[in-house]
Amino acid sequence: MHGTLFALTVLIPVAAATAGVAAEGADPPHVSTQFGTKRLDFVVAGQKAFLLLPTQPAADGSKPWVWYAPTFIGSLPDPSHEWMFKQFLAKGFAIGGVDVGESFGNAKGRAAYTEYHQLVVKTHGLSPKACLLPQSRGGLMLYNWAAEHPDCVQCIGGIYTVCDMASWPGLKGACGAYGMTEAELKAHLAEHNPIDRLAPLAAAKVPILHVHGDVDTMVPLERNSGELIRRYRALGGPGELLIIPGKGHQVCNEFFQCRRLADFFLSLGAMEPTGR
Repeated sequence: MHGTLFALTVLIPVAAATAGVAAEGADPPHVSTQFGTKRLDFVVAGQKAFLLLPTQPAADGSKPWVWYAPTFIGSLPDPSHEWMFKQFLAKGFAIGGVDVGESFGNAKGRAAYTEYHQLVVKTHGLSPKACLLPQSRGGLMLYNWAAEHPDCVQCIGGIYTVCDMASWPGLKGACGAYGMTEAELKAHLAEHNPIDRLAPLAAAKVPILHVHGDVDTMVPLERNSGELIRRYRALGGPGELLIIPGKGHQVCNEFFQCRRLADFFLSLGAMEPTGR
């Protein structure tokens, strides 16, 4: 999975009054610079988390934000995200995430996501509706949380997103994170698998756009983004799939400098779509 590049940051402690994000009684955040803006690093629900502050306020005074997964502190997000993230930061978007390890979307990771969402909305006044950016395995994390909190989701834009746990990492690879045997996870798969949990998002008319390559052998297009968008549309949800020919599970401009994906977030982040 993608994650070989990483941005080194020097973390400098600052007073809680200037940092802005801290749970009551917790240590104040640390501040550094990433993608040309202030980055806050802190702990929520016992997990490391970050928040990038926008380089410019939104023109309409709103406070949209992009929630990125998978966050691996010290590894992801990395320099490959710079072009797209700078598009967001310049338009008043904050960008954040919480490191829940290889949780594969399990209940513990979802609980940490809920605490993270509550914290950044309360302390920074960010929009209660986040714009979700699930990259690869981040799909298991963000979609499983989103299915339980559709009222907290503005839109979802994914990059070669894992949507079927049976496809990747496979039930044998994921069952340990769920505290189950492979057979037990198979029996309960519909409770934890993004492609089986779309109804609440469709009912809320959450816009979804996935970008996926047609030669991806690690996270195959048809079993993941293809199947999710097909099921989502069948449920009446607004879903779109942008297929990148000749590209697999890789870092390239077609994914990470995708104008269509960036514009999807920018156009929906600060507005309330019709019918929602």
